Amino acid sequence: MVSQTKEGSTELQRSSSRRTLAVFMQKTTTKHSEMMVVLSCLESSQVALLLDFEMLYMIGLGLGDAKDITVKGLEVLRRCSRVYLEAYTSVLTVGKEVLEEFYGRKLILADREEVEQEANNILKDADISDVAFLVVGDPFGATTHSDLILRATKLGIPYRVIHNASIMNAVGCCGLQLYRFGETVSVVFWTDTWRPESFFDKVKKNRQNGMHTLCLLDIKVKEQSLENLIKGRKIYEPPRYMSVNQAAQQLLEIVQNQRIRGEEPAVTEETICVGLARVGAEDQKIAAGTLQQMCTVDLGGPLHSLIITGGSLHPMEMEMLSLFSIPEYSSESQSIDGL
Repeated sequence: MVSQTKEGSTELQRSSSRRTLAVFMQKTTTKHSEMMVVLSCLESSQVALLLDFEMLYMIGLGLGDAKDITVKGLEVLRRCSRVYLEAYTSVLTVGKEVLEEFYGRKLILADREEVEQEANNILKDADISDVAFLVVGDPFGATTHSDLILRATKLGIPYRVIHNASIMNAVGCCGLQLYRFGETVSVVFWTDTWRPESFFDKVKKNRQNGMHTLCLLDIKVKEQSLENLIKGRKIYEPPRYMSVNQAAQQLLEIVQNQRIRGEEPAVTEETICVGLARVGAEDQKIAAGTLQQMCTVDLGGPLHSLIITGGSLHPMEMEMLSLFSIPEYSSESQSIDGL
């Protein structure tokens, strides 16, 4: 009862402060110097409340489980009126129910359709009540989240980003130096009629520059079959997560295709790669070996990532990779000391 009274008092103070500012703004322009005048007329507590505008919060959850959220992120989401969980660009090792129990809040799942086509539902009333949008990893790990911020800005909704670890920097756990990574690529599931190879040009460019390539592997969540999509049936396929094995097999097929076309592939069966699984979790797994070996290495469940090394390795990188090496290296890999 006491806490409710305090919250009510706080809201009344905030409203009073804003009414004071609103009256002032109607009578003057919005120059910075004039804004300082009105702020100086308010008590410090009123100023703090005044500047605590309701807004959209983009909160990174990290990579492992419910406890990877930052203290700041947890404090913010617990006071938000609505909390959305983005559920299609990545996943944690625990489910929605576990997150709800730890956070002490109900979560609203936001799938691709909700975020990309119905973003206004998420932003609704975010200018009068705090709304949180939770993202596995860091909020800027996908361009979709930048789009949400742009939409909020156009609607005049303030926003704040609370960062966290993402796969983009956590891959350093394998020992490869982050500043030696080039452009990141995405490897998607092939179909019978769609087998893209264009991303391989970026791998080639990275290799030419002696840079490593982080390959983000495909995730299929709440996807419809072509038949159900055409017929407009809201029937979804089971979730699928690309493994390092599947990615390596597709990469080797691209290598073979290039040879058939008379091209010299920048990557071969003997190129040293690193497979990673469940980075940030207690059971994370790392394996360093040839691209050929990546086709059969057992890394367990999702999520997986693959790194194609840039060719030459720093001695420290070689020593670190030796900690995760798969036995029986050959050819290119045998020439690397420590592996």
